[in-house]
Amino acid sequence: MFDYQNPALPIPARVADLLSRMTVAEKAAQTCMMRGVEYATKPDPRQHCSVMEDTEFDTDRLGTDFGEDGIGFIHDMYSTPVPFNKIQKYFLEHSRLGIPVIFTGEALHGISGVRGTVFPIPLNFGATFDPDLIRRVGEGIGRETRALGMHEILAPNLDVARESRWGRIEETFGEDTYLSSRMAAAIIAGEQKGDISWPDAVISEPKHYCVHGIAEGGTNCSPARAGRREVESCYLPVFEAGIREGGAYNVMVSYNCVDGDPLMCSEWYLKDVLKERFGLKGYSRSDWGGVGRLKHAHRMVSTDKDAICLAVTHGLDVQGCDYDPTFWKKTVVELVEEGRLSMDRLDDIVSRVLRVKFELGLFDRPYTDEHAWESVIRCEEHRAVSHEVARESVVLLKNDGVLPLRKDLSSIALIGPSSAAQRIGGYSSTPQFAIPSVYEELKAALGEGVTVRQCNGCAITYDKKQPRVVDGQPHLYSEGEDEILDEMEEAVSIAATCDAVIFIGGDNTITSGEGRDRCELTLNGRQRELIEKLAVLGKPLILVLENGKPLELSRENEVCDAILMTFFGGETGARAIVEALTGQLNPAGRLPLSLPRSSTRIPCYYSMLPGGAEISSKDRRTPCSRSGTA
Repeated sequence: MFDYQNPALPIPARVADLLSRMTVAEKAAQTCMMRGVEYATKPDPRQHCSVMEDTEFDTDRLGTDFGEDGIGFIHDMYSTPVPFNKIQKYFLEHSRLGIPVIFTGEALHGISGVRGTVFPIPLNFGATFDPDLIRRVGEGIGRETRALGMHEILAPNLDVARESRWGRIEETFGEDTYLSSRMAAAIIAGEQKGDISWPDAVISEPKHYCVHGIAEGGTNCSPARAGRREVESCYLPVFEAGIREGGAYNVMVSYNCVDGDPLMCSEWYLKDVLKERFGLKGYSRSDWGGVGRLKHAHRMVSTDKDAICLAVTHGLDVQGCDYDPTFWKKTVVELVEEGRLSMDRLDDIVSRVLRVKFELGLFDRPYTDEHAWESVIRCEEHRAVSHEVARESVVLLKNDGVLPLRKDLSSIALIGPSSAAQRIGGYSSTPQFAIPSVYEELKAALGEGVTVRQCNGCAITYDKKQPRVVDGQPHLYSEGEDEILDEMEEAVSIAATCDAVIFIGGDNTITSGEGRDRCELTLNGRQRELIEKLAVLGKPLILVLENGKPLELSRENEVCDAILMTFFGGETGARAIVEALTGQLNPAGRLPLSLPRSSTRIPCYYSMLPGGAEISSKDRRTPCSRSGTA
């Protein structure tokens, strides 16, 4: 037995012993990530990043691509533990030193794939203002992720969202630094549980380090125009809380540059701040395609080899799925042989990776129980926590006495593109269980004594859903965004026959989410037009918004009697909405973001410094609707 195989020895001694036995190629392999689904013989047709439980793997291709060097990480292989154990066994038996693999997954508001609990989106987390509750969310996410065979999650998103046009606001806790820092520490502590070797704990990898939520023009990956003072006071504290208080091991590095400094190769942010000041225990990982952007976006180098050299020599540790792992490994070996990457720097990177693997317990317990997940996934406790978040995050923006619904109503018109299809947001799993709509929940709550007539009325967007590809990599998206037919006249006709009208609309995964940046923040499609037509009827009109970003609601505020903002409330979000409508719930959520009075008043966040353009004496209104914000 070698020292690194001896569980009685301290982890630093085991790391040092193993490192001393490794070749340069074996070290380079530990900085690589592969997509497991690409090697599976049975990909899961229900979700493009998943594999079937009875899949095998192409061992000939694995042998050709990785030889005896192994691999550091495997991503995109959601399933039950059986496939994870199969491929883990392969690498343990076919790599010279038997170094185990870390399995990585997306779990922004529940583990991806086709099985996990669908929690509300992080914007809902922020709206609860309840860190203790969000810690329980983290505990559930960690428990489900590890039970399914994964060790590490690419979450939470700690961007401070102060650019209203940016599509990824739904992934954040909102615009406030202090609120985001409290949520960061809470959810990470819940996911990691203080000891990542536990069978219900995972490693958290916060993203996108460190200023990604103020992309110029609101377009994803664009530069952030922020000076050092603003970065230190507004953005870095959230990551500091996640790392120092929550205990996060790793970070995912942002695509963009901050004040002209690309994060992917910034010594200041990756070395001086992240590792020396914050004391990061694990490694920094590139966001997908981020290293290549040093060449084709930032234009700092002319070749991919130079891009990899620039990143790893200036503080980046491991790649996401930037390049084919065989190319990445070959390039790292060449850089060492050419003297462009020092052995000390490579050893530092690999030591960080190995330390995490030892602390996970993978060298001593590399396999996952193949049956324990059955009593963990979507257990009663996790579904209860999910529903509590949905309830606590409902924000009442307006009520002119129409809520809760009167007990003497005999008929209700339920109108809108989200009235019969519950929205769950981006980076969700692809659930194989029914998620009730507001229509279903309202009928069940009111019983046969009240007639509920439903009509979509209009679509949120006319675009048909397509899988998104960002820098050559497929990104997750939600199912269920089929095109809705235009039924505006029918909707108005139905509403005219009812005692009250409820409109359920807002966003979907085409108007909100990664790569879904928008310059216009009014309700998309013909939703506003339909709301105005409904208002003409003179019936009590209630607007319920399922949204993933700020909305400009100036006209809706004028014509609607009540407005609820619920964001994307997860698998029981519809029930929480109905509980608020019927009086079972007194909405107490708080806005974690500001709502612009108009789309011309952007940027819009509550802590803007004074000294900007003067407001006309005829219009002393502030540019944001600030009531209830953080």
